Amino acid sequence: MGAGDLLVRGEMTVLGRILPASNSTFYCRLGPEDGGVRAVYKPVSGERPLWDFEDGTLANREYAAWLVSEALAWSVVPPTVLRDGSAGPGMVQLWCDPDPDQAPVDLLPEGPLPAGTLHVLDAFDDRDRPVMLVHEDSAQLRRMALFDIVVNNTDRKGGHVLAMPDGHRYGVDHGVCFHVDDKLRTVLWGWSGQRLDTAEAEALRCLADRLDTDLGERLAELLTGAEIEATRRRLRKLIAGGRFPRPGVGWPSIPWPAF
Repeated sequence: MGAGDLLVRGEMTVLGRILPASNSTFYCRLGPEDGGVRAVYKPVSGERPLWDFEDGTLANREYAAWLVSEALAWSVVPPTVLRDGSAGPGMVQLWCDPDPDQAPVDLLPEGPLPAGTLHVLDAFDDRDRPVMLVHEDSAQLRRMALFDIVVNNTDRKGGHVLAMPDGHRYGVDHGVCFHVDDKLRTVLWGWSGQRLDTAEAEALRCLADRLDTDLGERLAELLTGAEIEATRRRLRKLIAGGRFPRPGVGWPSIPWPAF
């Protein structure tokens, strides 16, 4: 079986628990020891109740985020499924090993901005030394930033960006997306105010069309009607404005902690 089939049907063996994590998160193998794949398993039964998201919905949101990623054809989210596991139904996502020598999001000492990076904010570290939060100026990360706007990601930490050895960037941990209120919190603000390019605008228009057809039907099994309509609204606003938004007021624009 290929990786996709193993995600859906492979026998699950839990290898350990991933710490720290707000909700129960397990590292597991799907399929035989020789020839299987590694995955992350987040059972619904291990979800911690949140004041602004209904109980038992985080796994659905993770899967919904993958569906949007696939509809955009940007592969922002690793392959993800909903299935049963040893602790009941939940989200299962292909494990991706990032390159530890790459840092697409970073904290650097105050100083000149390195080539190929964008500035997000200035701050002080735990020793009161001035630092700056930066991220790379890459097409992969730029698409992730647009994806986060569409799904209303409330928790894009630096550690939720996986730098793959081949240059691809995956985003993970999308359990707190799709809220009806605008709650975007991200470390990827470096493109604020910049115009969308032609390919980005076309991908977003195609996504809007699919929200009214097959994608909308699939999301209706995972999200509320109000959440899907809010996604349409954000998408229409992004397309009409033609630019990356700037941080708003009334809601923190950076997650805490940022990594």
